[in-house]
Amino acid sequence: MIGMVSRVESAAATRRALLDAAADLLDVGGPDAVTLRAVGARAGVTRGAPYRHFPDKDSLLTTIAAEALDQLADQVQVVRADSRVPPADTLQRALDALMTIGRRQPHLYRLMFASPVGAAATVHAAVQAADRAMDEFLTIVGDLVGAQHARRFAALLLTSAHGITDMQVNGHLSADKWHITAEELVSTLVSMIHRQARNG
Repeated sequence: MIGMVSRVESAAATRRALLDAAADLLDVGGPDAVTLRAVGARAGVTRGAPYRHFPDKDSLLTTIAAEALDQLADQVQVVRADSRVPPADTLQRALDALMTIGRRQPHLYRLMFASPVGAAATVHAAVQAADRAMDEFLTIVGDLVGAQHARRFAALLLTSAHGITDMQVNGHLSADKWHITAEELVSTLVSMIHRQARNG
């Protein structure tokens, strides 16, 4: 029994090391830098180890995206659980958590919003993670504008957040040029939808 537990723990540790190595490679060089051989070498495992945990590169990348989406959902859930924070501030914090990933880990950010590919079970897990993150976000938006308006304004906020993040990452959102920061843009958006929802 002890030997079995040890093997399970060892397999879990190897899988974790592979995912961490793949995430590092993704951050540095994008999806092209992530190969099962390179991941195995970076994780310090045998050449065949990655293939015992992930059938292909797509499944590995999709697993990374699913983990990131789950972590984002956890962050949003924590923000939402703080009843002392007004709904508008809660929404801004949730958007900031998303946009921070976009600024600091642009390759991961794009992967999180790409259609998942790979093994069926991996794709299913990624879809579930994305649905969970979206449900958390819709709840926060609904707390501000009402459940009946949540999807419409959530779509507006997400597409705007993507645009703001993309401009910022690519150096096109200079405060010298636009006289406004990304955070101020988000604050303006949240205020606008709040007023629109109140006015019907």
